[in-house]
Amino acid sequence: MSQTPIASKTIKKPSRCPLNLNKIEFESEKQKRAVEDLVQEFTVTPKLLIDIKNNFKEAMNKGLAKDGQTIAMIPSYVVGRLDGTEVGSYLALDVGGTNLRVVSVHLEGSGHITTHQTKYKIDESLKVGEAKALFDFIAVCVDSFLDEHSIRVRGDTEFELGFTFSFPVLQTSINRGTLISWTKGFNAAGMVGKDPVAFLQDAFNRRHLPVRVAALVNDTVGTLLAHAYNHPDTVMGVILGTGCNGAYVEEIPKIGKWTGERNAETMIINMEFGAFDKERSVLPLTMFDNRLDRLSVNAGKQLFEKMIAGMYLGEIARGVLVNLIDRRLLFGGQISPELNQMWTFETAYMSTIEADSTPTLSSTRDILESTLSFTHTSLVDRQIVKCVVELIGKRAARLSASALSAVLEHTGSWKQKSSIGIDGSLFEHYPSFDSDIMDGLVEVFGDEVRKNVSIGLAQDGSGVGAALCALLATKYSAGK
Repeated sequence: MSQTPIASKTIKKPSRCPLNLNKIEFESEKQKRAVEDLVQEFTVTPKLLIDIKNNFKEAMNKGLAKDGQTIAMIPSYVVGRLDGTEVGSYLALDVGGTNLRVVSVHLEGSGHITTHQTKYKIDESLKVGEAKALFDFIAVCVDSFLDEHSIRVRGDTEFELGFTFSFPVLQTSINRGTLISWTKGFNAAGMVGKDPVAFLQDAFNRRHLPVRVAALVNDTVGTLLAHAYNHPDTVMGVILGTGCNGAYVEEIPKIGKWTGERNAETMIINMEFGAFDKERSVLPLTMFDNRLDRLSVNAGKQLFEKMIAGMYLGEIARGVLVNLIDRRLLFGGQISPELNQMWTFETAYMSTIEADSTPTLSSTRDILESTLSFTHTSLVDRQIVKCVVELIGKRAARLSASALSAVLEHTGSWKQKSSIGIDGSLFEHYPSFDSDIMDGLVEVFGDEVRKNVSIGLAQDGSGVGAALCALLATKYSAGK
């Protein structure tokens, strides 16, 4: 159980320890040129960052104008505001990664909450099997959670649940939508084009659970709401974790495709910006990005996400390292069985390597020799690995900055006090990711943006934020 105000948390993580290429005693001129080529290939220059920002803004406007665009710009139907005085008990369900999470949220007012939560691992076979089996498993987990915490309803009442479903969904009401496509390794059959809420509610009804799905919530929308509970100037919620996406507050008159009611001034837009630039017109895709995309379960889709998100960064790095090994420019041309397998070079390893400040890069050696089973690595080997990791991590942060700067410019929020709430393990744990993003914003807007815009680690947008969305949905429904 936790009792805490809904606020951004202080980021506690090591800073990047940058490597000076001039200090690497390369073993050959060919090895040096190869690393220099990688530096050029993976560096997002200020000009490129601004070009991507401008292209991103154009894609936003197209998505606001009509459906079916590269950046979907999906209306969330969330139009209410929170002031921290709300009270009540709600459930939240978070599905979209390795685990699913069930949360009970009790709002106590004054920005304070009490929560209980349990995580349940989703078997890989469920991710790619029949959709009905996946949702039946989810219902079993919710049933177990209610029993585990002895949570009961009175009489014929039902629990109102906010359902965080972190995949591209075309939302048609506050608790209805259709799945556009699976991402993040999911590909359950019979689900694309269908309503995930209907699947979930049917699974609840078959088990006679007293739970009503009150709101379908993208995790970015939940992140925005959770951050805004104590930060009313929040303009954007962002996920930088296994996947990446963003949501922001838009003026309803600017949503050209919106045909619903206009009894509010603003609405939260779920951008689904991981799909940006499927046309391959501006992103600096390398051969390593293209290879990863071809071998992924959703080839040709989510290109922007595949260059930023934690699910993919380690595999991009592995691809670069294997290429250097094949050219006999790293580890003497020898590869370990572990590194020879896809997805074995985890993004978490990159975080450790980025933060390694020891003279001999001992933490990097531990990962390479103890974890990845290389029999021996030289200091130059380890320095090259660190350089590769730095390039890929910094590129991800600067690409993230291009998306954030596009939203800030589109809304004009960079000119006034504004907050951006960011959730996700990549932002929380990866060294200097936050400062690299801010540096990118400064390159676009100048130093004024440091004074006006704050970037904070949001607290549990997919859990608490989903419960808050269920509250807003229930309140809105009662008021109609």
